[in-house]
Amino acid sequence: MPRKRPGALRAAHQQRPRTWGSPPPYRIHGLSARTSLAIHRVEALSDDYYIDPGVTDRALRRYEAFLRPPGRRPLYPQDEECSCRHCSFDDVRHARDVLEEVLRQLPPRASAELARLVASLDRAYLRRTLPDPFAGERQWRADRWWHRRLAGGRQGG
Repeated sequence: MPRKRPGALRAAHQQRPRTWGSPPPYRIHGLSARTSLAIHRVEALSDDYYIDPGVTDRALRRYEAFLRPPGRRPLYPQDEECSCRHCSFDDVRHARDVLEEVLRQLPPRASAELARLVASLDRAYLRRTLPDPFAGERQWRADRWWHRRLAGGRQGG
């Protein structure tokens, strides 16, 4: 049985240009492209009010910015004044809540990579903030350790 030549096979197969329906997602700083893509999928498919496209990058940047001031003085998270999805990032604890929710929804490999990045920020947060002995009485989210730190002061010291 005679074979068709490879060129004839390629010519018969119509080449369609590869186009994307939307631009490819950007890479989140400090994470691999694979993990960034998994995060973008979670953000796009999540039905949580506070999770929308780009929120993980914003939460990471907010968490890092809170811990950025040099020195050894304690930092005090600022309470949020508005609970809408964008204003609530005034409180760094909300940024950590968002990261926790994204971690919960990610597949295992992507979750592990993001968890390593968040764990390094958590260590700095524990070093730079003070424990609140009355957090169980004051906080409605006292089950999460980052809510059991002193807050309410002017942010940055």
